[in-house]
Amino acid sequence: MKIKVNGEAVELEKELTVSELLVKQDVDMPDMVSVELNGEILDRDTFSDTVVKDGDQVEFLYFMGGGASVRF
Repeated sequence: MKIKVNGEAVELEKELTVSELLVKQDVDMPDMVSVELNGEILDRDTFSDTVVKDGDQVEFLYFMGGGASVRF
């Protein structure tokens, strides 16, 4: 299956939860990241229940002091 992560095409063997995707993508500071799935910011409590599907677009966002956000 194909998804986009931070604008880059990524191929996965199967559907993953957001929590699993954070591990698979080796995201730095996963406890500090916000996740946007198809344009909607997810509640952290839903990471282990939300499944990323073929064609989805995922953005990992880190919010810095002063209100700026940085995409990785």
